[in-house]
Amino acid sequence: MLTAAFVKTIKTPGRYHDGGGLGLFLRVRKGGSRQWVQRMMVQGRRVEIGLGSPPVVTLAEARDLALDNKRAAYRGRDPVAEKRAARAALTFEQAARKAHVELAPTFKNPKDAKAFLASLETHAFPRFGAKKVAAVTSADMRQAVLAVREKTPEQARKLALRASAVFKWAIAEHLRTDNPATAEALALPRLEKTRAHRKALPYAEVAGCIDRVRASGAWPATKLALEFVVLTAVRSGEARAARWDEIDAAAAVWEIPGERMKMGRPHRVPLSRRTLEILREAEALRDGSGLVFPSLRGKPLSDMTLSKLVKELGFDADVHGFRTSFRTWAQEQTNFPREVAEAALAHATGDAVERAYARSDVFAKRAKMMQAWATYLDARRGDVVQLGVAG
Repeated sequence: MLTAAFVKTIKTPGRYHDGGGLGLFLRVRKGGSRQWVQRMMVQGRRVEIGLGSPPVVTLAEARDLALDNKRAAYRGRDPVAEKRAARAALTFEQAARKAHVELAPTFKNPKDAKAFLASLETHAFPRFGAKKVAAVTSADMRQAVLAVREKTPEQARKLALRASAVFKWAIAEHLRTDNPATAEALALPRLEKTRAHRKALPYAEVAGCIDRVRASGAWPATKLALEFVVLTAVRSGEARAARWDEIDAAAAVWEIPGERMKMGRPHRVPLSRRTLEILREAEALRDGSGLVFPSLRGKPLSDMTLSKLVKELGFDADVHGFRTSFRTWAQEQTNFPREVAEAALAHATGDAVERAYARSDVFAKRAKMMQAWATYLDARRGDVVQLGVAG
C-alpha cells in the first residue's frame, strides 16, 4: 500500500501500485509530472482512468474516486464515458487551470508558473475563456495573438506557446484532436525585425565627453578603455577584451583575432598617437591577466561598466554609439572614401564578388583617418557642448 509520505517524495519515473483491489497506481513520468491512474474492467473491456495529480488529489481522495468508479462499473455504468462527457463540457479557462496544475512540476520556478496563467488570464480568457475548449478555433487564437503582437511581440509569442500547452493537454485528455495554437495553425504574417538604433553623441560633443571621463573618479582602466573605444572606433567588447600580446606599439597596430570579431575575420586597427599614450598609461595596470584594461578582479570590464560611466556623467548616449559619432564625422568633416570609413568599423562593403577582389584592408589610409579623428578630438578638448547632454 502506498503512503502519503511516499507519494509526496517519490520522483523516480515508474508506476507505483497502491494495492487494495482498486487498480489504483501513481504514474511518475521522466519530466516530473505525476498522475493517479486506475486500471479496471468496464463493460467487458480493460480501461485506464486518470484521476488527477498529487498534491491536488491526495492519496485518500484518489482512493475514494477509484472506489466510486469501481461501484459505478459494478452497477453497469461506464465511468469513462461519464467522465468524458463531463470533461467535454470544459471551457478553455477551466481546461487551462487544470492543465496549469498538472504542468506545475515542469515550471522553472513559481514566477514562471504565475506568468503562465497571468498571460492567459489577460489575453485569452476575456476573448474565448468561456468557450468549450473543443470549440476554440485557430481564428480565435490568431486574433488574440495578433492583438498582443502589435505592441509586444515577445508576449505574443509566449501567449501562443502557453495556449498551445493547454491544447496539448486537451488532446491528451481526448477533448479535441488538433492544436489551434501551433505556428502552422496560426499562419501569422512575418514580423519585420526593427533594429533599435544606439544613442550616439553628435561628434562635436565627443571631446567634451572624453574630458569628463578623464576628470571622473572612475577606475583607471574604465576611463582608459572608454577613451580607447572612442579613438579606435571598435566595438566595446573588442576593446574590453584587448590583450597585450595583440598590441605592436612599435608598428602602431593592434591585431584583433578573428574569433573576437563579429564578422569572424582578423582585424588590424591603426593606433593614433593618443591611443599609444593610453596604452603607455595602461602599462601601470598590468596584473598578470594579459588584459590591457583589466577590472579589479582581473577580468574584462563589463559593457555595463562603460555605459554606466557615460550615463553618470550626464550624456544620453550608448558606448556603441561612439562608432556612429565617428562615422558621421568621417562623412561630414573629411574627404576619406566611404570604404575607408567602413573598413575602420570592420564593416563588409560591396557584394561577395567585390569583396573577393578587394583584398586590401586599406590600412595606410585608415591610419591617416584615425590620426585625423584623434587630432580633431584633441583640438576640441574643453569644448563641453551641452546639446544632447541628459537633463
